Amino acid sequence: MKRSALLLAALLLPAMLFAGGGQQKAADGGGYLRFAWWGNTTRDERSIKVAQLFMEKNPGVTVETEPTQWDNYWPKLNTQAAAGSLPDIMQQDYQYILQYTERNQLVDMNTYVKNGVIDLSKWDESSLASGRLNGKLIALNLGTNALGLGVDIGALKEAGVTINDTTWTWKDFEQAALAVYQKTGKQTAIERNQAHMNWEHIVRQFGLPFFAPDHKSLGFTNSAPARAALKENLDMYLRLRAAGALYDPEDSFIAGKAMEEEPISQGKAWNGFYWSNQHVGFANAGKKPLEYYMYPTVNGNKAPYGTYLKPSQFISMLSSSKSQDLAAKFVNFFINDLEANRILLAERGIPVPTDVRADLSPRVDPGMKYLFDYITKVTPYTTPIDPPDAPQAGEVRDVMRPILLQCLTGKLDSATAVDEMIKAANAVLAR
Repeated sequence: MKRSALLLAALLLPAMLFAGGGQQKAADGGGYLRFAWWGNTTRDERSIKVAQLFMEKNPGVTVETEPTQWDNYWPKLNTQAAAGSLPDIMQQDYQYILQYTERNQLVDMNTYVKNGVIDLSKWDESSLASGRLNGKLIALNLGTNALGLGVDIGALKEAGVTINDTTWTWKDFEQAALAVYQKTGKQTAIERNQAHMNWEHIVRQFGLPFFAPDHKSLGFTNSAPARAALKENLDMYLRLRAAGALYDPEDSFIAGKAMEEEPISQGKAWNGFYWSNQHVGFANAGKKPLEYYMYPTVNGNKAPYGTYLKPSQFISMLSSSKSQDLAAKFVNFFINDLEANRILLAERGIPVPTDVRADLSPRVDPGMKYLFDYITKVTPYTTPIDPPDAPQAGEVRDVMRPILLQCLTGKLDSATAVDEMIKAANAVLAR
């Protein structure tokens, strides 16, 4: 901690010295901005360098940088909000967007898109949708993430299994799982948040959200086709269990495991469900070649799609800012400028603008390049992300998981499990 603090102090010194006369420079016709984010030493170093580059390209402008660790970031901003001293630009998270929007603390950036200050011509609508609320563009995605599964490619080859992940279904997944188990003994792992992540992916293929828009119930409660698909998904896992091919659900549901402790890393399973930005970590943890595939589907990956692009974090402008025009210019620089992004080097996730992604792709290491290519592949098979989760999302997962475990260990049939999980979740949401 002390070493990190010293390094951060050294990095901050040039910017803070520059910022010391910021208010005076603003009066002289330059400009003054404060930019806040959470992160790590690498992110801090790169973000500060980008702020300095912006100042070099805009003489007379001062950007004061305010990095903070995640745990302290939101309490700090709450304190600043109470004191009327929020920054001009902030890094934002999906779970807090609704809260900041309801308090009218974020700028609608549509104005700056329309007047050309912020250029979104290289952005696809699916990536923009996550930052839109109530018709306002209040956040821009700084890094793209998508859900999928890591696959032990060595196990697939040994079993003679090939997969086209742009068209495969859960039936194909089951056949692959059985073939791999019979040839290699490696079992099939399930997702700890199966009752949210996997179920969300399934119900979205019926055009339904996981949570209802009013957050008072699940969004698929009254859909017989969606519920039937969820039951069949549980039946598939039960068939794998009967064949001996399902990895221990009780062990799978243990929270807080390191990547090295997961069954795919330990060679006990041929697959693992996780977000794309975790793929390099899992490959390193297991010390084996892994490929990353799109999720199996109910409908052969036809629209509506279950997959969506999830923001790793956003950048937003604060409505309390007295320098909103300059803030918009900085936001555009941060998200679109090629030189700036060569400094940032996709540390926040795969960039959204296609020209930035193309420019960085040959500059990053092979592991990151693989994920660049994956995001490019999966993007045509995505639909916009659902609205932010209900505030009780964590509690919903907690009440559904024990029921799911009873089913996967043979103590509850699949139809009853689906009914009971939905009933328990709706009881939490209706409170």
